[in-house]
Amino acid sequence: MKNYIVLVFALSFGILSAQESLFNGQQVSSPEIHPDKSVTFRLNAPQADSVYVTGDFLPSVKVQSPYGEMDGPGKALLTKDEKGVWTYTTEALAPELYNYAFIIDGFKTTDPANPFLIRDVASVMNIFIVPGEQADLYRVQDVPHGTVASRWYDSEGLGMDRKISIYTPPGYEQETKKYPVLYLLHGAGGDEEAWLTLGRTSQIMDNLIAQGKAQPMLVVMPNGNVIQDAAPGAGSAGYYTPNFMVPKTMNGMYEANFDEIIRFVEDNYRMKANKENRAIAGLSMGGYHALHISRYYPDTFDYVGLFSAAIMARGDESGEGVYSNFEETLKNQMDNGYELYWIGIGKTDFLYEANKEYRAMLDEMGMPYEYVETEGGHIWRNWRIYLSDFVPLLFQE
Repeated sequence: MKNYIVLVFALSFGILSAQESLFNGQQVSSPEIHPDKSVTFRLNAPQADSVYVTGDFLPSVKVQSPYGEMDGPGKALLTKDEKGVWTYTTEALAPELYNYAFIIDGFKTTDPANPFLIRDVASVMNIFIVPGEQADLYRVQDVPHGTVASRWYDSEGLGMDRKISIYTPPGYEQETKKYPVLYLLHGAGGDEEAWLTLGRTSQIMDNLIAQGKAQPMLVVMPNGNVIQDAAPGAGSAGYYTPNFMVPKTMNGMYEANFDEIIRFVEDNYRMKANKENRAIAGLSMGGYHALHISRYYPDTFDYVGLFSAAIMARGDESGEGVYSNFEETLKNQMDNGYELYWIGIGKTDFLYEANKEYRAMLDEMGMPYEYVETEGGHIWRNWRIYLSDFVPLLFQE
């Protein structure tokens, strides 16, 4: 009997200890979003000498990058109480999806009390959403939901099977009708997951369709890095540190072989397979790809969106002359006609001048476009807005 009691106690203690490890790691709530839209961050770190929070909810500061001086996140000092809990409360924040991290004694790390994370290239950050207005598009609402599938297509031109993310609208599986399609391209350092995680594409699409502001459509999100079969950790190369610019990324190979993606989608999904029902858009490097794909296939897309786009071509290794006759192929695209050529960029974006020069060239050619200029720089906050503004303009009858 004594041994039995000891065994029961030991088992109970072990279970309780396991529960301690699983559930009592921090014992603080962070971040806490208050009714007035201020936000409190907390960190239980009794031994730390200093704790800062850094994130895009703070005033930006100038930082040096490979592309020159850019806007970067500021930081704020947390205050330590007698129990060793560090705290910082913001002023009321505008509705938005924000990212942040802690800097503990000079070491940057994520918030252990917040399990909600996103990866941007090789950086992992916590996120939170202050609700209201534009930010409500980024939240999962009580509306019909579409489906996101991970598919693989055979790229003969690139010599590998490649992963692709495809959003189908609510009701697609139950219906027989055909749909239009938006090909949505990521930026440098991104992959076929970027628009879903950082861009909130499926939430934006669900909510815009439910509000009657967007036509139901497919959204196809390929991987624009031609040496990858899939995102880091999702493909045959396994787990490795992602890089911002991988080799052969902007050398014409992606554009030259983009017709393989179109054929795969139209062979496997119910599509309205014509120019009037195809759109292509992308951010930064993806805007570069959208620009060059749409003029290389000048009678393929009726809608083009350039979000903070890189513009001028680098060396062409495609063997297909993708970047040849730049103005001539743009004129062919213009002469073939299109519904919308949409350009958006932030006022402090490092690509602002390049876009200004490109628009001057289009003006001189007489090539029509719509232009949107926003605050801020080369940031996801702008690209989510651009997507939210661009999608309602597509495929309207």
